[in-house]
Parts: sequence; C-alpha cells; structure tokens
Amino acid sequence: MKHFYKLLVMTILVTLSTYVNAQNSSITGVIVDENDLPLIGATVRVSNHQYLGSLTDASGKFILVNVPEGTQELEISYMGFETLKQSVELKAGEEANLKVIKMKGSIILGDEVVIMGSNLQGQAKALGQQKNANNIMNVISADQVGKFPDSNVGDALKRVPGITMQYDQGEARFGLIRGTSPDLSSITINGERVPSAEGETRAVQLDLIPADMVQSIEVSKTLTPDMDADAIGGSANLVLRSAPNDLRVSGTLGTGYNFLSEKAMLNGAVVIGNRFFNDKLGVIVSGSYFDHNLGSHNIEAEWDNESNPEMTDFQIRTYDVHRIRRSLSTTLDYALGTNSKIYVSGIYNHRDDRENRYRFRYKDIESNGDGTYTAEIRRQTKGGLDDNNNKNTRLEDQRTYNVTLGGEHLIANRFKLDWSGTLAKASEERPHERYINWRLKDVVLTQDLSNPEKPNVNDNGAGVDYGSFDLKEITEEYQYTEELDQNAKINLEIPLNNTRNKSIIKIGARYRGKEKMRSNNYSEFEPVNANEENFNFMINQPLKDQTRDPFLAGNQYKGGEFTDPAALGKYDLNNTTLFEKSDLPEEYLGGNYNAKEQITAGYAMLKQSLGTKWFFIAGARVENTQVEYTGYQVEFNEEGDFDPAASKTIEGTNSYTNVLPSVQVRYNVNENTIIRAAWTNTLARPRYFDLVPYREISREDNELSEGNPGLKPTTSMNLDLMGEHYFKSVGIISGGLFHKTLNDFIYNYQARNYTDPVSGNVYDRYSQPRNGAKATLTGFEVAFQRQLDFLPGALKGLGIYTNYTYTSSEIKDLGIEEREDEKLSLPGTAPHTVNGSLSFDSKKLSFRVSLNYTAAYIDELGDEAFKDRYYDQQLFLDANASYAFTDQLRLYVEANNLLNTPLRYYQGSEQYTMQSEYYNARVQLGLKFDLSK
Repeated sequence: MKHFYKLLVMTILVTLSTYVNAQNSSITGVIVDENDLPLIGATVRVSNHQYLGSLTDASGKFILVNVPEGTQELEISYMGFETLKQSVELKAGEEANLKVIKMKGSIILGDEVVIMGSNLQGQAKALGQQKNANNIMNVISADQVGKFPDSNVGDALKRVPGITMQYDQGEARFGLIRGTSPDLSSITINGERVPSAEGETRAVQLDLIPADMVQSIEVSKTLTPDMDADAIGGSANLVLRSAPNDLRVSGTLGTGYNFLSEKAMLNGAVVIGNRFFNDKLGVIVSGSYFDHNLGSHNIEAEWDNESNPEMTDFQIRTYDVHRIRRSLSTTLDYALGTNSKIYVSGIYNHRDDRENRYRFRYKDIESNGDGTYTAEIRRQTKGGLDDNNNKNTRLEDQRTYNVTLGGEHLIANRFKLDWSGTLAKASEERPHERYINWRLKDVVLTQDLSNPEKPNVNDNGAGVDYGSFDLKEITEEYQYTEELDQNAKINLEIPLNNTRNKSIIKIGARYRGKEKMRSNNYSEFEPVNANEENFNFMINQPLKDQTRDPFLAGNQYKGGEFTDPAALGKYDLNNTTLFEKSDLPEEYLGGNYNAKEQITAGYAMLKQSLGTKWFFIAGARVENTQVEYTGYQVEFNEEGDFDPAASKTIEGTNSYTNVLPSVQVRYNVNENTIIRAAWTNTLARPRYFDLVPYREISREDNELSEGNPGLKPTTSMNLDLMGEHYFKSVGIISGGLFHKTLNDFIYNYQARNYTDPVSGNVYDRYSQPRNGAKATLTGFEVAFQRQLDFLPGALKGLGIYTNYTYTSSEIKDLGIEEREDEKLSLPGTAPHTVNGSLSFDSKKLSFRVSLNYTAAYIDELGDEAFKDRYYDQQLFLDANASYAFTDQLRLYVEANNLLNTPLRYYQGSEQYTMQSEYYNARVQLGLKFDLSK
C-alpha cells in the first residue's frame, strides 16, 4: 500500500509539471431553476466539440476544461427544462465565468412545448440526475420526497426499486438493498459513511434522520472506483442542501394524531439560505423537529417440537413510546476565486425514545404429557429513574453528527482537484434503565393452538392473582455505545489531450480511522430491612392496568396489572438501608469491547467517451484494513455462577488488503434511451461484535461461544445490465438484471461435542462467526413513472409511479451441522418487492395514494429449519394531499399505515407466529410555505 501511494504522488507531480504551463481555457458557471435552486446533473456541452462536456455538481456548478480559444456555443440541457444555447468568447489560457444561468421548466406534449408546473419539477430533477449518472443509480429529490407522506429517510427509501425496509414502532429503520442485509450496504452523507450507534452491527438507524433534511437521496447500485467499496447491496447517499443563489425561506408546521396512543403529534421544519459578499459566501441552515407519542400492541412466542409444535414461551406486551427527533444542518461555501472554493457542511441528529414496556410472560413452558403444561408466569415493567431526563421511562438517547471541511479547485484551467476531511460520531446512551419482575412458579396451564397465528394460553386465572406473585428481581442498567470516525480523501481529475474523444484519468486516496466502544453495566437490587415487606407480593406495590380495549393483536389477549412506572422510578435504589446492590458482570461484561479500525485506500480510473454514444469507466480500487479489538473472556462455574478468577480481557488483531477492479459501460441509443452494463467488485466488513475476541463459557450448560477477530470481509463479484427510456413529458420506463457471487460470507458456525483447541475441553455446544460460506444472488427490477398527460381534460393531471423487484439467493457450504445439503436463502432476500402510486396534480390540488409490498423472507437462520426466523410479508397503504392557496403557501394532509399492517415474524412455517406487533394508523395536517417563490 505504501508503494501505491508513492506511485500516486509521483503520477500527480509528473502530470502537473507536464501541463501546468499549457495555454488552456475553461468555462465555469452555475445552473439553477426558476427558484434559484441548483440543478444537479445538468449537461453542459460545447456544440462543435462532442468530447467537451460536463455535468453540474450538487451546487449546480459546472467546469469545462481544455476548451479551444475563440467563439464557442454552449448547449445546456436538463430533463423537464428548456434547452439553452449561449455563445462564449474565449482567449487562450483564460477562464470565462458565466455566473448564474437560469433554466425554465417545460415539457413536450406531442409537438408542443408547455410550461412545466412546480409539481413535476422535483420529479424532473431526480430523473435528470439519474439519466446523466455515470453508474446505475436511483435518485429522489427533496421535492419528490415531499410528494409522499414519509417522515424519515428510511420511509423515503422504501419507494426506490429493490429496497426493503425493516420497521421499529411503525417507522422504517433499516434498509435492505437488492436482497442483502443492512450490514451489506452503506449509508453515507455527502459521500462520507455514517457511523453506527448500534453495538453489534454496522447498520445505521434511518429513522434517526428526518426526510426533510436532505436535498436529495442517491441510491447507487453499482460502485465506481472513486467510491468506498464496502457496499455489496448498494450505497444510499444523503446529499445535504447547498446554498441557493438568492434568498430562500421555506418551512413546514404541522400537527397530527396517532390512533393507537390517542395523542397528538407535532412537527416543524425550516430552511433559510442566501449568498453574501458579492455571492462569494453561500450559507444555508435547515432545522427539523418531530414530537410523536406512539406505541404498539404485541404478542410473542417461541416454538419447539417440529412434529407436533407447541410453545415454550409466550408473551403479551404493550409499549408506550414518546419519540422526539431533532435535526440541524448547515452548509457554508466560500469562493476563493472563480476556480476555487472551500466549504463546510454538517448535520446533527438527536432522537430521544422514552419507552415503557409491560410484559406478561409464560416462561419455560414444559409439557406434563397429559395435554397440560407447567410454566412460570412473570409480570415485568420496564421504566427508568424519576428525573427530568428519564421521566420514569427507559430513555434511549441516540445522536449522530457529521462535519466536513473540503475544497474544490481548478488548477491551470485544466485539473480538477477536490479534498475533504470529515469528523463523524454516533452514540447511544441508556441511563438508569430499570426493570421490576414479579413471578408465580409452577403454574399448570393449557395451550390454545387451534390457530397458531394467534396462539394463546389458559392459566385458569393464575395470571391475574396478583396477591400470589412474589418478587423475582429489581435491576438497573447503564448502556453506552460510541463510534468515532476521522476520514480524509483527495481526488484529482486529469484530462488528456484528445481532439476526437473525451478522456479523463481520475486518481485519489482515502483514509478512514474508526474507534468503537461499548460499555455497559448491570446491577440487581434486593429489598432489605423493613423495606423487604413492601416487596413480598406484587399487590403491595402501586399497580397500573394495561388491559387495552381494543388490543390490536386480538382482544382475547389481556395484559392485566403491572407495577406503575412512576413507582419504579421513585425507588431509592442507592439507599443501602432500603436496598442491597449486587454488580452482575456476567450480564454485561461479555458484550463490552474497544475497537480500532484503519482503512487506507487508493484508486485509479479512466473515464472515456467515444463520441456521443459510448461512455466507459474502467479502473481499480485498493483498500487495506487493519483492526485491533479488545474483548473479555467470561466464564461460569459448574453451578452456573460467574467465575471472576477465570474471566479476563483478550486482544485480537487482523489486517487484509482487497484489490477491486471494475468496468462500467453506458451506451446512448438515442437522446432518451440508455443501456448500461457493469462488472464490479465490492466488499462488506464483518459486524463489529463478530470481530470482538470474546469467549463466553457456561459450565452449567457446557457451552462455548466465541468472537473471531480473524474474520475477513465478505467479497462480491457483481454483474449488472440496465435499460432506461426517458419520456420527454417527464417519466421513465426501465428494466434491469443483476447477479452477485459472494465469497467468504460470514455465518454463525455451530457444532455439537466440540473440542476446544485452547483448553482441550469438550463442549456440548459451540458457536462462532466464521468465513467460508458462498452465496449467489440474482434478480431483476422494472420501473415505470410517468404523467398521463396524453389523456384529455383534467385526466392529464394523473400520474403513475410503480416498480417491481424480484430477488433469489442461495447459500452454499453453510457450516451448520446437518444443514449442509439444504438450499437456504440469504437472510434479507425478499423474493418480491412492489411499489405503486397513483397521483393527481393540478395547479392548486395534489393528491397521491401509495402502496408498498414486501414478500416474506428469512431473517435469521437457526440450527434446524424449524428454528429459522422469517420476516413476514407487509403491505402498507399511505395517502396524502395538498392544496396551494398561493405559490408561497400550501395546506397538506397525510395518512400512514391505513391498513394497520403489523410487524410479524414467524418460526419455521408461516402459521407459527414469533412476533405480531400492531401500531395503527396516524394522520398529519399542516402548512408548508416557501417565500422564495
């Protein structure tokens, strides 16, 4: 890798010295719409020189280099906008700055050009950027996001072909791109990877980031060498807003109602931007606030005995959640000259989830052989300290920020140099998380499995005999996870002298430094002295009834009474005259760790145009990864008790290098039809906790679990073919095939009667994440999007947005005993994903109804087929409408989850419910204003 960087530096120096004195001319400018908002991906060409062209960047700026002197005519085009032509007089070695160029929205209906309404401009911008992209991607503009009732970027992403979402409390949280798990894809902000506050995975919680905080979302399904390679499924890039070229003030103010919590919602957002000091300084600030009382009704079960399934665990749960989401972002750019600028961009996201959970549980259900069962019943309340922070709830305080300092420079009117340094951090803190658990032992019961989708238990009234429940435990936890990223990169574009075709060499280097840690603790508290009598029986404590009517999972499920969270929050647990505290390291020590990860990378690529028809990108990226991890060996003695003498810290290191070549081809059949093909190689680094060198030994169960710091990344060879046709009236029809061959897929190796090479001991069960499995994934996607403007009268306001994706995968050589010959799918591969939306747009009124469907798929593999966990199919129906009082003021109405679709998991076979969680519908109403129009 060191030799690579020496070669890179020498190449830059030699090339610059060759060309720095050349008499080259350049043309620069900024392309905006009628509202002074930048047009990203607009095409700017020199009419008489086919090889001279450029695309505008995120701020709408373009740079044409190596332009011959004399009078040149520029042609500026963008989907949904009138093509502009402008003459420029150039002198040798000079630069012509055209400053701001405005384009007028228009569409072609037959042979007639008509003015395009604002309702279509967002769609046109997204399709224009997608059309001119160098790789296969989908783009969602901010205006387009606003056309759907999506509050966070996860909800917005589910509209993209090939993306499946996993939900938490009714909001889209984790994204699965093209049938791969969230760990196999990446989420970036302005091209910089977003750190994860998850303790075990690299997945990013997308419900942390409001949808109204981004200028656009770019989903790259094939990667070019100048992009970070750790995205097998794909990469979703959140582009922050750039400063407008004139004053812009816009915002949203709304309220709403959640039909489950029966409480109001509040949301607001504002965007303010302008340019100052003769347009040298651009500033834009965005803010968002979301306050939502939500919750869920839930049942959960675990099953055993495949030949005659019966439950071994059954739970009825109720959740009350207060979610507050705040976000602030800003971008500042300063022009050092017409060919040089520096910028600072950043975003801060903060979400507080305050949760109370009430869990009624039948634990360790065992058959008596006569149709009855014996179990222990537990009633648990989850809450937190009674203070201004926790407020008697479990507080999950999650925060992220990304701050980038960068620059873009045109050297000698020829070379494009850009650089950036980024500091990013994610953290999750759960302070004073409290639980109180009551139990009733040896309860005889029966199971009602007449409908295993809605299983139930009959305990003959024992579950509501609150005077018989004694105290199991009172616990308090503290959990903290943090990830800190320090990144830097530099890129240089070198145009080659070529009078017939455009050739550009691009080279660059990247450094990513990551530090990750998790520090948890767990304590148990036993009432002592006179306080002990207060906890003899559950009935002695203040109780709160959680029997909900209706209970959305089924009115046959009765929650009953639980300890009031307000009482739990007031327990003075640190008062030694009332409670005896016991630290329980066996509950948390094995999960704590410290990690460092350093990635150094470099690449070289050639961008080659052959006339106006063919465009190629060929190159390679090299990434070197070094990891250092510290974990813990946690041992339990033969009685099942924690053995501190045998427990200790363990360190592990690893390093590896990946060489990742790629070729991408774009063929322009005509002005509006494109065929793309790509051969790429990508990777996915192991999950954080899988790399921790922990050893957890249970003498009581004679089991051993280990981490694996020696894990290599999963690599994938990808083949893609895509055809796209863009309608002049704004729209697209597209279809494509994709195939991935994955090597070193990481699986959870499981074995029985395992001989430990460290100690020589033989364990009944052993598990460890390992490399070795191979997998293939194949699929296709089709999309159609168009305004039906050919229809007569008011019907021309109708529009269709729809897409379908099919995926199929297979794992080979899976290291689970007795499952080696099974045909197993990759976790996360949903065979069918469908989006459909019917809209109506007129000058004043806009209306849309949207469907999103995902078929069931394997979410987690067990040690046998009956233990596999599936994420069940989901069908969501949403609707929204808006009415424009003026160009500046609009009323909007949104409704989500109109079908009350649950989150459901099942075990082994579709009828055996593992979890069924309902959220009910929610509606919002408010005003949107834009004073820049």
